[in-house]
Amino acid sequence: MDKKETIGVSRRHFLKTGAVAAAGFIVLPRHVLGGNGFIAPSDRINLGYIGTGKQVHGLLRNIGKVPETMVVAACDVDRKKLAKFVGESTALNATKASHTVESYGDYRELLARTDIDAVVVATPDHWHALNVIDAAKAGKDIYCEKPLALTIEEGRAMVDAVKKYKRVLQTGSMQRSQYNFRQAAELVRNGYIGAIKEINVSVGEPVKQCDLPSMPIPDYLDWDRWIGPSLYRGYHPVLSPPIEDDKWAWWRGYRGFGGGLITDWGAHMFDIVQWALDMDHSGPVSFVPPSQPGAVDGLHFTYANGIRVNHKAWGRSNAIQFIGTEGKIEVSRSFLDTEPAGLDQQQLKPSDKRLYYSDNHYQDWIDAIKKRSKPVADVEIGHRTASVCNAINIAYELQRPLKWNPKKEVFDDVYANMLRGRPYRNGWDYKNF
Repeated sequence: MDKKETIGVSRRHFLKTGAVAAAGFIVLPRHVLGGNGFIAPSDRINLGYIGTGKQVHGLLRNIGKVPETMVVAACDVDRKKLAKFVGESTALNATKASHTVESYGDYRELLARTDIDAVVVATPDHWHALNVIDAAKAGKDIYCEKPLALTIEEGRAMVDAVKKYKRVLQTGSMQRSQYNFRQAAELVRNGYIGAIKEINVSVGEPVKQCDLPSMPIPDYLDWDRWIGPSLYRGYHPVLSPPIEDDKWAWWRGYRGFGGGLITDWGAHMFDIVQWALDMDHSGPVSFVPPSQPGAVDGLHFTYANGIRVNHKAWGRSNAIQFIGTEGKIEVSRSFLDTEPAGLDQQQLKPSDKRLYYSDNHYQDWIDAIKKRSKPVADVEIGHRTASVCNAINIAYELQRPLKWNPKKEVFDDVYANMLRGRPYRNGWDYKNF
């Protein structure tokens, strides 16, 4: 058996592409089937998508550019959104090899398919834990949108499940695969602006209680399944907009479903703070909210080394400002400004510490699947960043200072510790894995 053929057999073994064998195909090495970018069936990674709302179309487009991927199934509780996605993904498949995408209303039926190697989870945040843990149990690798978890306890359970079943999980914190943020983090790590004195992060408001009125449920939407494990409340189009409206759903703003802009944009920006400070496996040790009731910014948290991070509008939206003893870095998706000037293009020295390099978040995930390695934003990283965001929301809600033990993942406050998790409705449980 030549080298290429050996690779094909190995890939078939760990991806368990049972559908190919069941169909009676003989898997041949790529050099027999032909070149010109041809991907042998044994080298393909078959994907299932769980959640087909507005966010998923960018994921489909970007992951679809990775040539060895193929979409085979999708799931959603909104039949209109699901039908649109099935049409788009089937058309995308036709550019590679014709394959019709099957649709499901229950993600567990999708996970039961033995021909699916990996899943993309783009459901509302309150579904992430169940989707990820059940996918890991089913032997699927996972791409899960940020924030990874709605609660701290769910996040730790997701980490444990992914490790137990030896899965590869990429969190959708794609800023780690962008130049601006990697350059900023490496400059901070290597002392190019001196010792860090303070960091300002401008993202929006914390989560709030949902006060929307209940409205009639559309006939194309399974609302009870949309609610899933969360405490039941009536339908409102702000939570799940009709596809015709083409709006971002604002479930993300309300407790029980999302974490406000603290987790929506904060999961991106606080993630870069964690990365730059080498805290991917740790976190802050205290959270101090503002004293004014109802305040939506002004909280600060502190790491054990004394570095303080402020949640405040410092003049540029959805951006980070690192202030050091010898300079300053301001970074967002659209700019990287530095003092001294020129650091934005600074070439690091061979002796400098380098961060994980990825310039394509989606290819990085697929490469990690093939190598059985950790991607740039693996499950522990996603959990730690989500924990920072969730702890911020808890401090805003309780309106009192909290001490946090990042090793034990507990507060010094009994009520804060109760808020590390949430109640699940009857019939749903993420802890049994």
